[in-house]
Amino acid sequence: MKNKKYYIAYGSNLSVEQMAYRCPDAKIAGQAVLAGWELLFRGCATIAPNPKKNTPVLVWEISERDEGNLDLYEGYPNYYRKEDLNIELLREGAEPEMVTAMVYIMENDFGRRAPSRYYYKVLHDGYKAFHFPMHILEGALKECMDKDAAQRMIEEVQA
Repeated sequence: MKNKKYYIAYGSNLSVEQMAYRCPDAKIAGQAVLAGWELLFRGCATIAPNPKKNTPVLVWEISERDEGNLDLYEGYPNYYRKEDLNIELLREGAEPEMVTAMVYIMENDFGRRAPSRYYYKVLHDGYKAFHFPMHILEGALKECMDKDAAQRMIEEVQA
């Protein structure tokens, strides 16, 4: 693959199955933690600066074709915008490496809105598969909906 391009996933693109369909050239490059960024739900997932929070992410190596597919999927440039972030890429058995990676961030503040149960389960399964701290995902859910309803969704998805 010429011109390595890194892409940061924190939402539905944590799903290896969905990414295989959406971005056939994509390969998992490693993981990173976005220090000073908070995971939020505005119907779908997004991130926002928050010095007190961290968000675990999966880093993909993608092709130009993959990026075009992601642009369509993410509703770029109307729904999500793109930003480049400098991150410390963590790979198994390798030294951490500083790289620049592209991330999609929701363009408008639609207010905090709960995700669908299906969407939340995709993220839950990704967090589980990549051993991300589940309290971060659960905390984002509890911030956008009634705590009891959030707890019920969390328990249903874990069942």
